Amino acid sequence: MDGQELVKQTLDQIPQANANAKRIVGLVREGGRITGYQLSDNTVVEKQQAINMAKQGQIAGVGIAHRGDTEYLKSIPDGSENNNLSNLPSVSPQS
Repeated sequence: MDGQELVKQTLDQIPQANANAKRIVGLVREGGRITGYQLSDNTVVEKQQAINMAKQGQIAGVGIAHRGDTEYLKSIPDGSENNNLSNLPSVSPQS
């Protein structure tokens, strides 16, 4: 089993993305914690909203994982490091 398959097994859910699904292009951080995401259409959504959108196939390239009782988004391994969530730039929350 390769590393990509191993990481995929840590995901609780890998939703099928819709044809018009957005991608995450930036992270909103507050105090070092991810609190939201900037999407490819430049909208900024809160973390829980992004999780719900991903479950509905509205965000591509991510799966749902959990730590304790907390769900979070995790990149689906595709062989490219550039689009991993941890490698994306931080953005300012929109007010």
